[in-house]
Amino acid sequence: MIIQSREDFEVSDEQREKGLTLLGKLFGSPVGEGPAIPEPLGRYTVEHLFGEVWQQDDLTLKERSLATCTILFALNRPEEMKIHFRGARNVGVEREKLLGVIAHGAHYAGWPNSMAALRVLDEVWSENAS
Repeated sequence: MIIQSREDFEVSDEQREKGLTLLGKLFGSPVGEGPAIPEPLGRYTVEHLFGEVWQQDDLTLKERSLATCTILFALNRPEEMKIHFRGARNVGVEREKLLGVIAHGAHYAGWPNSMAALRVLDEVWSENAS
């Protein structure tokens, strides 16, 4: 895509709705829960990230969720891992797949990151058991 005008940046209402729908599917309620995201970052998150990027058909929703969890694990972002591990669980990613990614990634992202990810995974999956 060649950007020629401001209109090339416009986001459709359809993208916004797709983003809100996907946020609901992944995380339950997309609005009013979790940390407040100030404008314009909140709008970009809904409209672009979840309304466009996550809508691409090159990966399934489970694959995209697993990839996101992998990136957050490698970066050692426990709070974001918690959010996205829940999302992965909500769209049917099995705990064993996340364990496999963490075990494999330990050799690349480091043992401390793996141990942190395992703690987050245990916390998130124990929520589901209660």
